[in-house]
Amino acid sequence: MADEIRRLLRVRTRKGATFKRDGFGKKKQLSGSWRKPRGQHNKQREQKKAKGALPKPGFGSPIAVRGMHPSGYYEVLVFTLDDLESLNPKTHAVRIAAKVGGRKRGSIQEKALSAGLKVLNVKELPSAKYVQPEPAKKAKEEKPKPKPAPKKKEKPARKAKEEKPSREPEQKAKPKPEPKKKVKAEPSAEEKPKKAEKQKAQKPEAEAKKEPKLKKSSKKKPESAKGTTAKAKAASKPATKPRKKAGTGVKDNE
Repeated sequence: MADEIRRLLRVRTRKGATFKRDGFGKKKQLSGSWRKPRGQHNKQREQKKAKGALPKPGFGSPIAVRGMHPSGYYEVLVFTLDDLESLNPKTHAVRIAAKVGGRKRGSIQEKALSAGLKVLNVKELPSAKYVQPEPAKKAKEEKPKPKPAPKKKEKPARKAKEEKPSREPEQKAKPKPEPKKKVKAEPSAEEKPKKAEKQKAQKPEAEAKKEPKLKKSSKKKPESAKGTTAKAKAASKPATKPRKKAGTGVKDNE
């Protein structure tokens, strides 16, 4: 039977008949819920094709699934816990009324689910909310600790600017320090007179080897014929006395 019910539900949905009242899209205040057209010149009443279909016996659903919820159960509206007693979990599904309060809704929902009934408008409700609160204790309530302040997000460090090459001339490299010269050890007192004697003996030998160089100026050049003629001309000229300058009347010392 369950397979037959599923098949009939599919047949019901295939017809796809939707009946809307005439002129519902022309005015805002008109809803789409069905109203029978009664006008003398109404086109929908006259069954014009473009104006929408009228309800007829051929659009009806099969009797076996008529009034059934698409889930395959008959829907039952529940207000109290007593309404759940006469329901069959195989054929009925529960819908809790919207006017029922939160505490009462929780108890109805828990009882229906424990009995195996399907609840069509299930809500996730915290169980502690609908349990009767225990009498308050006289103990001092601990004050809630203050929440730590949220840490500020650190901004990413900016990239350091590339150093520009300085225009100043590069410093000259410092000269390397010269290596220290090794100081020769001074000769002892006995070695000093021996060295002095050797130096004296070497001096006359070195002087003998060296020959004195003659200066070019010491050599006498023979007087040439040109030199004799120049002297004769100088002797023939009379010696002239230098002229006295005209006196300015001012002494040299002044």
